[in-house]
Amino acid sequence: MSESKSMILGCAGKSLTEDEIRFYRDEHPWGFILFARNIGEAGQIRDLVASMRDCVGRPDAPVFIDQEGGRVQRLRPPLAPNYPAGGALGALWRDDREAGSRAAWLLARLHAFDLSRLGITADCLPVLDVPVEGASDVIGARAYGKEPNPVIELGRASAEGLMSGGVLPVMKHIPGHGRAFADTHFALPTVGTPLDELRRHDFAPFKALNQLPMAMTAHVVYSAVDPDNPATTSAKVVNEVIRGEIGFDGLLMSDDTSMKALSGDFPTKAAAILAAGCDLVLHCNGVFEEMSGIASRTTALSGKSLQRAARALTYIKNRDVADEPAIRAEFATYFEAVA
Repeated sequence: MSESKSMILGCAGKSLTEDEIRFYRDEHPWGFILFARNIGEAGQIRDLVASMRDCVGRPDAPVFIDQEGGRVQRLRPPLAPNYPAGGALGALWRDDREAGSRAAWLLARLHAFDLSRLGITADCLPVLDVPVEGASDVIGARAYGKEPNPVIELGRASAEGLMSGGVLPVMKHIPGHGRAFADTHFALPTVGTPLDELRRHDFAPFKALNQLPMAMTAHVVYSAVDPDNPATTSAKVVNEVIRGEIGFDGLLMSDDTSMKALSGDFPTKAAAILAAGCDLVLHCNGVFEEMSGIASRTTALSGKSLQRAARALTYIKNRDVADEPAIRAEFATYFEAVA
């Protein structure tokens, strides 16, 4: 791992091009991420994942995916059922807290079954954002609730379900995306909420779950902390809020650098993210020229970042012996997943 560079990269299609193979072998990304464009049938996905790892010579190189349920779900039938979004789990929790938490664990454990059989070892879940009325729908029904308590309980259950199945959870979007009034795929939102309210509402789920191994930043400006930079490129937010107040000492990755919320060219973005204190730069869209720009300014994982990366991988070593048909049958008593 000492030779790995501090970045997670995607690829353009369902198999690697010769240029991508050479690039990954030369640049040694720490991990990879899959999107819908990379998803075909099961054997193709397993081959793609294996070829990614072969390029960097690390069988344990993590491969990430966004598999939440609802509209953010990269694996679809027949690879995986259409699962409910986080908001449906929150609605169940409000009626019956024990049932809601159990269903969240079961769903995450099912994600782990679905991902593990394809060689995918990390899921960008749980979503710990707490939306407010009128905020952009970029989070919306993905959230477990509009108050911290259900988000904490269901987020914890989801993370534990993934880890029980040997899959690494990534909580997002630290320190909270729920007040963003713009979609960060297209614009940079600014949140002007006072710090005390952010602590009570937005930061609370991340602080409660600060022992989890990985987190993804929010491309959001919190003017009460740093009016000039989004969290992803703000040393003040990373050091004072994420590492300080929230107390998260796990592996910190940026949200996708190809989103329009971040300004500047790709080398500039990568340098700013690492300078702010993030451990890893994430680039998702597979555009070769953009990945080259990211790689030009990322450095080898070292120091605390290397330690955090090594520690994160220990969370995916131990898989339980849960029976998949039994888990699916129990989940069906709460939700009818659509095949």
